[in-house]
Amino acid sequence: MARKVVKTKMKRETYNLPVVLEKYEDGFYVAECPLFEGCYTQGKTIDEALRNIEEVIDLVLEEKDNRALLKNYRPESVGLHTVSISLTA
Repeated sequence: MARKVVKTKMKRETYNLPVVLEKYEDGFYVAECPLFEGCYTQGKTIDEALRNIEEVIDLVLEEKDNRALLKNYRPESVGLHTVSISLTA
C-alpha cells in the first residue's frame, strides 16, 4: 500500500538585520551583526564578507534563544554613526 506524503508549507518571515562592515589594513572586510553576540566573520571582498555573515547568522539562529531574540526584533530604523575621540599617548 502506497503511503501518501503530505507537505505543509511553513510560514516564512523575512527580517532585515543590521550588519556593520569595516575594511582593515590587510585589505580584508570584517562583517558583524551586532544583534547577536559573537556574530562576525570576514572576507576578501564586501560580497564575500556579506555571504559569510549570512552563513554565520544561519548558524547563530540554530540556538533557540537567538531565534526568540530575532522574533522580537522590530526596530523602526537603524543608523550607524562614527565619533572621533582623542587619546593622550
